[in-house]
Amino acid sequence: MKVEAVSSGQYQAAQTVRANSAKGGFAAALKQAVSGGNSLNDVFDRASQTYGVPENLLKAVAKAESGFQADAVSSCGAQGIMQLMPSTAKSLGVSNPFDPEQNIMGGAKYLGSLLSKYGDAKLALAAYNAGSGNVKKYGGIPPFRETQNYVKKVMAYAGGDVSVPAAGVQAPETSGVKTTDGFAAPVISFTQEDYSRFLALFAQHLLENTLFQSTGDEDRQTSQNPFLI
Repeated sequence: MKVEAVSSGQYQAAQTVRANSAKGGFAAALKQAVSGGNSLNDVFDRASQTYGVPENLLKAVAKAESGFQADAVSSCGAQGIMQLMPSTAKSLGVSNPFDPEQNIMGGAKYLGSLLSKYGDAKLALAAYNAGSGNVKKYGGIPPFRETQNYVKKVMAYAGGDVSVPAAGVQAPETSGVKTTDGFAAPVISFTQEDYSRFLALFAQHLLENTLFQSTGDEDRQTSQNPFLI
Protein backbone atom coordinates (compact mmCIF):
# COMPACT_ATOMS: atom_id res chain seq x y z
CA MET A 1 0.00 0.00 0.00
CA LYS A 2 1.30 3.42 -0.92
CA VAL A 3 1.10 6.03 1.82
CA GLU A 4 1.20 9.59 0.53
CA ALA A 5 3.36 12.12 2.35
CA VAL A 6 1.51 14.55 4.58
CA SER A 7 2.30 18.20 5.16
CA SER A 8 4.65 19.10 8.01
CA GLY A 9 1.78 20.61 10.02
CA GLN A 10 -0.34 17.47 9.65
CA TYR A 11 2.65 15.24 10.44
CA GLN A 12 3.33 17.21 13.63
CA ALA A 13 -0.33 16.90 14.63
CA ALA A 14 -0.09 13.14 14.20
CA GLN A 15 3.18 12.98 16.13
CA THR A 16 1.66 14.96 18.99
CA VAL A 17 -1.08 12.44 19.62
CA ARG A 18 1.04 9.29 19.42
CA ALA A 19 1.91 9.32 23.12
CA ASN A 20 -1.73 9.95 24.05
CA SER A 21 -2.94 7.00 21.99
CA ALA A 22 -1.09 4.65 24.32
CA LYS A 23 -2.97 6.06 27.32
CA GLY A 24 -6.49 6.39 25.99
CA GLY A 25 -6.56 4.33 22.80
CA PHE A 26 -7.39 5.45 19.29
CA ALA A 27 -10.52 7.37 20.39
CA ALA A 28 -8.48 9.56 22.74
CA ALA A 29 -5.84 10.06 20.09
CA LEU A 30 -8.44 11.04 17.51
CA LYS A 31 -10.04 13.50 19.92
CA GLN A 32 -6.66 15.09 20.54
CA ALA A 33 -5.92 15.18 16.81
CA VAL A 34 -9.22 16.87 16.07
CA SER A 35 -8.64 19.52 18.72
CA GLY A 36 -5.08 19.90 17.47
CA GLY A 37 -4.01 20.90 20.96
CA ASN A 38 -5.29 24.39 20.24
CA SER A 39 -5.98 26.80 23.08
CA LEU A 40 -8.60 29.53 23.10
CA ASN A 41 -5.76 32.03 22.72
CA ASP A 42 -4.77 30.31 19.48
CA VAL A 43 -8.32 30.57 18.16
CA PHE A 44 -8.69 34.23 19.12
CA ASP A 45 -5.37 35.01 17.44
CA ARG A 46 -6.43 33.24 14.24
CA ALA A 47 -9.88 34.84 14.27
CA SER A 48 -8.34 38.28 14.75
CA GLN A 49 -6.02 37.84 11.78
CA THR A 50 -8.72 36.30 9.59
CA TYR A 51 -11.35 39.00 10.08
CA GLY A 52 -9.22 42.01 10.99
CA VAL A 53 -10.68 42.47 14.47
CA PRO A 54 -8.36 43.53 17.32
CA GLU A 55 -7.66 40.40 19.34
CA ASN A 56 -8.18 42.09 22.70
CA LEU A 57 -11.55 43.39 21.53
CA LEU A 58 -12.63 39.86 20.58
CA LYS A 59 -11.54 38.53 23.96
CA ALA A 60 -13.29 41.40 25.72
CA VAL A 61 -16.57 40.59 23.94
CA ALA A 62 -16.22 36.91 24.85
CA LYS A 63 -15.53 37.77 28.49
CA ALA A 64 -18.54 40.08 28.69
CA GLU A 65 -20.83 37.75 26.78
CA SER A 66 -20.14 34.39 28.38
CA GLY A 67 -17.04 34.48 30.55
CA PHE A 68 -15.52 32.13 27.91
CA GLN A 69 -18.09 29.42 28.69
CA ALA A 70 -18.60 27.30 25.56
CA ASP A 71 -21.94 25.91 26.74
CA ALA A 72 -23.45 29.24 27.82
CA VAL A 73 -27.05 29.89 26.76
CA SER A 74 -28.77 33.20 27.53
CA SER A 75 -32.43 33.70 28.42
CA CYS A 76 -33.08 34.92 24.88
CA GLY A 77 -31.37 31.90 23.31
CA ALA A 78 -27.91 33.27 22.45
CA GLN A 79 -25.36 30.47 22.45
CA GLY A 80 -21.69 29.77 23.09
CA ILE A 81 -18.64 31.86 23.89
CA MET A 82 -19.60 34.80 21.65
CA GLN A 83 -23.33 34.39 22.39
CA LEU A 84 -24.58 34.03 18.84
CA MET A 85 -28.29 33.81 18.17
CA PRO A 86 -29.16 30.61 16.25
CA SER A 87 -30.23 32.52 13.14
CA THR A 88 -27.09 34.66 13.23
CA ALA A 89 -24.89 31.61 13.73
CA LYS A 90 -26.50 29.92 10.75
CA SER A 91 -25.98 32.97 8.54
CA LEU A 92 -22.30 33.01 9.54
CA GLY A 93 -21.80 29.36 8.62
CA VAL A 94 -21.58 28.14 12.21
CA SER A 95 -23.01 24.62 12.27
CA ASN A 96 -22.35 23.97 15.97
CA PRO A 97 -22.59 27.13 18.14
CA PHE A 98 -21.25 25.18 21.12
CA ASP A 99 -17.99 24.39 19.37
CA PRO A 100 -15.60 27.05 20.75
CA GLU A 101 -13.61 27.46 17.55
CA GLN A 102 -16.65 27.75 15.28
CA ASN A 103 -18.34 30.14 17.68
CA ILE A 104 -15.33 32.43 18.06
CA MET A 105 -14.67 32.49 14.33
CA GLY A 106 -18.34 33.25 13.69
CA GLY A 107 -18.40 36.00 16.30
CA ALA A 108 -15.23 37.52 14.86
CA LYS A 109 -16.72 37.48 11.37
CA TYR A 110 -19.86 39.22 12.63
CA LEU A 111 -17.99 41.78 14.72
CA GLY A 112 -15.62 42.44 11.84
CA SER A 113 -18.55 43.22 9.55
CA LEU A 114 -19.96 45.64 12.13
CA LEU A 115 -16.62 47.40 12.51
CA SER A 116 -16.43 47.80 8.73
CA LYS A 117 -19.99 49.10 8.64
CA TYR A 118 -19.69 51.70 11.39
CA GLY A 119 -15.97 52.41 11.52
CA ASP A 120 -16.32 52.83 15.27
CA ALA A 121 -15.79 50.19 17.95
CA LYS A 122 -18.47 51.54 20.30
CA LEU A 123 -21.15 51.58 17.61
CA ALA A 124 -20.11 48.11 16.48
CA LEU A 125 -20.44 46.83 20.04
CA ALA A 126 -23.82 48.51 20.43
CA ALA A 127 -25.01 46.79 17.26
CA TYR A 128 -23.57 43.46 18.46
CA ASN A 129 -25.61 43.79 21.65
CA ALA A 130 -28.81 45.53 20.55
CA GLY A 131 -28.86 45.02 16.79
CA SER A 132 -28.04 47.31 13.88
CA GLY A 133 -31.69 48.32 13.64
CA ASN A 134 -31.60 50.01 17.03
CA VAL A 135 -28.30 51.75 16.28
CA LYS A 136 -29.88 53.16 13.14
CA LYS A 137 -33.12 54.05 14.91
CA TYR A 138 -31.40 56.07 17.62
CA GLY A 139 -28.58 57.40 15.49
CA GLY A 140 -25.91 55.96 17.77
CA ILE A 141 -25.71 53.86 20.91
CA PRO A 142 -29.31 53.07 21.92
CA PRO A 143 -30.53 54.51 25.25
CA PHE A 144 -30.96 51.04 26.70
CA ARG A 145 -29.20 50.70 30.04
CA GLU A 146 -28.05 47.18 29.23
CA THR A 147 -26.48 48.23 25.92
CA GLN A 148 -24.81 51.32 27.34
CA ASN A 149 -23.36 49.33 30.22
CA TYR A 150 -22.30 46.59 27.81
CA VAL A 151 -20.35 48.99 25.59
CA LYS A 152 -18.60 50.53 28.60
CA LYS A 153 -17.76 47.12 30.06
CA VAL A 154 -16.33 45.68 26.82
CA MET A 155 -14.27 48.79 26.11
CA ALA A 156 -12.89 48.66 29.64
CA TYR A 157 -11.97 44.99 29.25
CA ALA A 158 -10.37 45.66 25.86
CA GLY A 159 -8.21 48.38 27.38
CA GLY A 160 -6.62 45.94 29.78
CA ASP A 161 -5.10 42.48 29.74
CA VAL A 162 -7.89 39.96 29.13
CA SER A 163 -7.06 36.60 30.72
CA VAL A 164 -8.28 33.63 28.69
CA PRO A 165 -8.65 30.06 30.03
CA ALA A 166 -5.78 27.88 28.82
CA ALA A 167 -7.87 24.75 28.29
CA GLY A 168 -7.75 23.09 24.90
CA VAL A 169 -10.56 23.75 22.45
CA GLN A 170 -13.23 21.11 22.35
CA ALA A 171 -17.01 21.02 22.14
CA PRO A 172 -18.83 20.44 25.46
CA GLU A 173 -19.28 16.75 26.30
CA THR A 174 -22.92 17.34 27.24
CA SER A 175 -24.01 18.52 23.80
CA GLY A 176 -26.21 15.99 22.07
CA VAL A 177 -29.62 15.01 20.81
CA LYS A 178 -32.15 12.67 22.36
CA THR A 179 -32.49 9.26 20.75
CA THR A 180 -35.49 6.94 20.89
CA ASP A 181 -34.01 5.00 23.80
CA GLY A 182 -33.69 8.15 25.88
CA PHE A 183 -29.92 8.41 25.78
CA ALA A 184 -28.10 11.52 24.59
CA ALA A 185 -26.12 10.96 21.42
CA PRO A 186 -23.16 13.32 21.02
CA VAL A 187 -23.34 15.85 18.21
CA ILE A 188 -20.08 15.68 16.26
CA SER A 189 -19.20 18.45 13.88
CA PHE A 190 -16.13 18.01 11.66
CA THR A 191 -14.55 20.80 9.66
CA GLN A 192 -12.24 20.21 6.70
CA GLU A 193 -9.30 20.95 8.98
CA ASP A 194 -10.51 18.28 11.41
CA TYR A 195 -10.76 15.81 8.53
CA SER A 196 -7.22 16.63 7.42
CA ARG A 197 -5.92 16.03 10.92
CA PHE A 198 -7.73 12.71 11.06
CA LEU A 199 -6.19 11.66 7.74
CA ALA A 200 -2.75 12.68 9.02
CA LEU A 201 -3.21 10.53 12.12
CA PHE A 202 -4.53 7.60 10.10
CA ALA A 203 -1.68 7.88 7.56
CA GLN A 204 0.85 7.94 10.41
CA HIS A 205 -0.79 4.84 11.90
CA LEU A 206 -0.58 2.99 8.58
CA LEU A 207 3.00 4.09 8.02
CA GLU A 208 4.11 2.85 11.43
CA ASN A 209 2.38 -0.49 10.88
CA THR A 210 3.98 -0.83 7.45
CA LEU A 211 7.46 -0.08 8.82
CA PHE A 212 6.92 -2.48 11.72
CA GLN A 213 5.85 -5.28 9.40
CA SER A 214 8.78 -4.63 7.07
CA THR A 215 11.23 -4.77 9.97
CA GLY A 216 9.63 -7.98 11.21
CA ASP A 217 9.93 -9.61 7.77
CA GLU A 218 13.63 -8.67 7.54
CA ASP A 219 14.31 -10.10 11.00
CA ARG A 220 12.62 -13.37 10.08
CA GLN A 221 14.58 -13.62 6.84
CA THR A 222 17.84 -13.01 8.70
CA SER A 223 17.09 -15.67 11.32
CA GLN A 224 16.17 -18.20 8.63
CA ASN A 225 19.35 -17.61 6.56
CA PRO A 226 22.55 -18.38 8.52
CA PHE A 227 24.69 -16.85 5.76
CA LEU A 228 23.19 -13.37 6.33
CA ILE A 229 25.04 -11.25 8.89
